[in-house]
Amino acid sequence: MTAVSHATAFRCPLLAASIAAALLSCAAQAEAPSAGQLEEIVVTATKHAQTISDTSAAITAVTADKLGPGGIQNVYDLSSAVPNLSIGNQFGVNRAFIRGVGMTSIDLGADGAVAFLQNGAQIARPAEQLTGFYDLEQVEVLRGPQGTTYGRGATAGVVNLVTKKPTDKLEGYADLTYGNYSSKIVEGAVGGPLSDRVSVRVAGKWEKHDGYGTNVYTGNPVDDRDAYAFRASLRIKASDTVLIDLVADHFNEDDNNYAFHWFGGTVFPFTLAKFYGGTTILDHGGDLRNIWSREDAINKRHGSSATAIVDWKPAGFELKSVTSWREFSRFNRDDLAGTDAHLYGQNNYTESSDSWSQEFTLSTKTSNIDWLAGAMYFHERNPGDVLVPLYNLGPFILGGKCSPLDPTALTPCNAFDNTRYEQSGTVTTDAYGIYAQGAVHLTDHWNLTLGARYNNEKRAGVGSFVFGALGVNLPTNKEQSWNAVTPLAKLDYRFDDGSLAYGSITRGFKSGVINIGSTNPVINPEYVTSYELGYKTKALDKRLFMAVTGFYYDYKDLQVGFVNAQSTVETINAAKAHNYGLEFESQALFTQNLTGDLALTYLNAKYTDFTNNYYGNGFKPVDLSGNTLSNAPKYSGHLGLTYRQPLGNGGAVALHGEAVYSDKVYFTEWNNADAFQPSYTLTNFYLGYEAPDRRWDVKAWVRNAGNKFVFGNNIITAPLYLSSRVGTVMPPRTFGLTVGINF
Repeated sequence: MTAVSHATAFRCPLLAASIAAALLSCAAQAEAPSAGQLEEIVVTATKHAQTISDTSAAITAVTADKLGPGGIQNVYDLSSAVPNLSIGNQFGVNRAFIRGVGMTSIDLGADGAVAFLQNGAQIARPAEQLTGFYDLEQVEVLRGPQGTTYGRGATAGVVNLVTKKPTDKLEGYADLTYGNYSSKIVEGAVGGPLSDRVSVRVAGKWEKHDGYGTNVYTGNPVDDRDAYAFRASLRIKASDTVLIDLVADHFNEDDNNYAFHWFGGTVFPFTLAKFYGGTTILDHGGDLRNIWSREDAINKRHGSSATAIVDWKPAGFELKSVTSWREFSRFNRDDLAGTDAHLYGQNNYTESSDSWSQEFTLSTKTSNIDWLAGAMYFHERNPGDVLVPLYNLGPFILGGKCSPLDPTALTPCNAFDNTRYEQSGTVTTDAYGIYAQGAVHLTDHWNLTLGARYNNEKRAGVGSFVFGALGVNLPTNKEQSWNAVTPLAKLDYRFDDGSLAYGSITRGFKSGVINIGSTNPVINPEYVTSYELGYKTKALDKRLFMAVTGFYYDYKDLQVGFVNAQSTVETINAAKAHNYGLEFESQALFTQNLTGDLALTYLNAKYTDFTNNYYGNGFKPVDLSGNTLSNAPKYSGHLGLTYRQPLGNGGAVALHGEAVYSDKVYFTEWNNADAFQPSYTLTNFYLGYEAPDRRWDVKAWVRNAGNKFVFGNNIITAPLYLSSRVGTVMPPRTFGLTVGINF
């Protein structure tokens, strides 16, 4: 490493230290009696109810006051509030990354590396993880492998959506929002006691807005939204030691959301559209928020779930049962060709999932040891189908010898019409895990935590792969199982002033993969061994909280997806990568009226052993060692300030502003400029008024105030499409007015 790169590597931690010192100085100048203290946030994602400052792990909680219109409005927005978290989508599938670890596969049935949960129950399908964002108490994000307590699919971390529960008093709210793009959002909830021991809560959300773009060819919208969801919760205090929570919900979407945008060619001097005499969006204004296609984007998805949580606390123990059932289905249509020519670009994705899970945990605390033991079982049946009708494939396969403009051609242009490319089938997953974890109090200051989990996962796929133009019709039946032990060792020291220092070694496991209807061989599991050091402290009479985390990952057998020379999606195991970095988080209460939060991260995530066939040189092998992992910005940060001024009538006004920075990211392992997002900064603001006793409130807000154009994802398509670029774009500037009624 050169001297220059050494300086660059230390720039972020030095900046964090400088800003931390500034926060200390500013907070110290505030008058202690008038400033109060920061609120303690209790989290449960660690499967213990603990405050964040007392949790020896990298965890962030986004509380209810930061959720909703003008704030964190959906899953994507979590990236702006959680260090080293990146969330985008492809075709309506959640692509979440934490510290450079995430889902790169673009095949049907692929699993993510971030475990998404609702009230501790797993949401298995990445396409379903983009829903359910309403009436939440908070969102908890654990960064780093969680192999002991969560096991499968948590190699990057955990996101837990905690819904609001019924209370023993009548309460509710209604938020009405209107904004640009004719945005209309209605969200509300009402709940209260049915008896001394039973309470209920009903919540719902309806959202509709015009397209952020247009299919200029058809005139129909692109990336609009028309969705609704509702949830019912029942809380039963069966006895003084038994609490039962029942939660059921349903959602539905029917719009033109999640369009594939065509971004242009890559390695070929001309585009597929030109080959067929068609045109693309670059010939019609070049606004990449729009598309130019014979095919409109179609998005239809719905799902339901039911969860039962039984919490029994006999003397000295806690036994918890979490039972969950989920049903989900979706249909998405997009155009990979990105042209008005009648080609083989219409992609039809159909996917459904029927899953249920059961987990039991038993825990206790004594004067010398706190321990937790658990067992879980998960079952999913995941049918799916990828269908591409084949039209006008003849000219491409025959190298232009068949042409609509050449009536003397020997082979008809429609020789391969009325055939199809199709991957279809069903993958069934059965997984179970048994784990135990104990924290021994060595002294008044030192604690040693040891734990381990045994994981077993079996997958069976039945299906077929059809490429009618070449006469291919192959069965894709496969079956395999995997076992893994994921241990944890952690040592922490608690200072007399309440500060916490810790070091941990843990292992994460993501099972092997059998993709739906794919000829791909079974993909091996991936593993992450994590080494982490952390320090948390509260200073200035608990008016300043700071957390610093350093980590190093030994990442093996990464599951990397791409399109191969045969124009089929393939997933392989990259041998090795190393991820390391620093994270700094802080919240400060400068005065009773002024609060601030700051997050800064440095991330170095690179392949150390990986060779793959490159689309840019005729699919010959290329050594990718030293390339940066996908969705792994080297630097990122967040700075927010909120000023709340009480008024003489008992009301208050509030002003909030924030800036969110992300360094450049690559979307593929090739690190090419054709799948790349330059660094950017987004700014968000709101101005609000709260009536006395918060009976009602009004808020004017704007997100992405600078109207920055940001790629959400970018994939390189198949050689059949001349390896052109398609993907998604993040929302433009949005603004609105929200009126809330509270009772």
